[in-house]
Amino acid sequence: MASELTLGFLGAGKMATALARGFIAAKLTSARSIIASDVMEAARTAFVAETGIKPMPSSLAVCKAAHILILAVKPDQVAGVLAEIRDHITPKHLLISIAAGVPLAKLEACLLPGARVIRVMPNTPALVGASASAFATGTHASQTDAALAQKLFAAVGVALQVKESLLDAVTGLSGSGPAYAYQIIEALSDGGVAAGLPREVATKLAAQTLLGAAKMVLETGLHPGALKDMVTSPGGTTIEGLHELEKAGVRGALMNAVRAAAAKSRQLGQG
Repeated sequence: MASELTLGFLGAGKMATALARGFIAAKLTSARSIIASDVMEAARTAFVAETGIKPMPSSLAVCKAAHILILAVKPDQVAGVLAEIRDHITPKHLLISIAAGVPLAKLEACLLPGARVIRVMPNTPALVGASASAFATGTHASQTDAALAQKLFAAVGVALQVKESLLDAVTGLSGSGPAYAYQIIEALSDGGVAAGLPREVATKLAAQTLLGAAKMVLETGLHPGALKDMVTSPGGTTIEGLHELEKAGVRGALMNAVRAAAAKSRQLGQG
């Protein structure tokens, strides 16, 4: 971009920290051009310690100092934060919400008519430039606003524009998905230890295996099932392992996890 972006975080928790560090690492902006506020002193302290970013005393102070605002609070805190800044949002402001489950209509209803709003569901691998994000634009957000959101979140991974009706499913899949992947890595590592590997070796092999498998899907464009078949020799070791996974219902459990998390996202949005 022609000039450095000035970003204001409303909320300074773990997701805000991951995004801020990711934006800085991607050289999209610098610590001097990011500000943040949080009602929790512990969150502010941790945010500053990890990013070196200047803390602000309130959401209102952030609103007055930055025109690109990233709403990064828990769903039940959204109404209170927006009430504080409502009368100070100008046509120059763009509000980007990453509050899980909170719909655009609710966000817009908390602000003055005409407010520009975008809703995004990112995930924490933004910290290492590998986030999977999806976003939807509000009634008054422009194509330029959408392009900005795309640029911001593509700088820390992959960013896809979708219909808002799909964002709860995105939350269940990629929003919560890193936790599923960590559990899979931990379980694979445990299996390696049970088979005789040292813990450090088992964990590195497990993590690299998931990383490599993901890169194969993304870079070859092949269906995951086709890639699975390429590894599965007749009467070999892999089919024995896959048979055990099928008997344990691993595929169904992962599908149910995504559906349950998506349903929870919808529930949070209605609260």
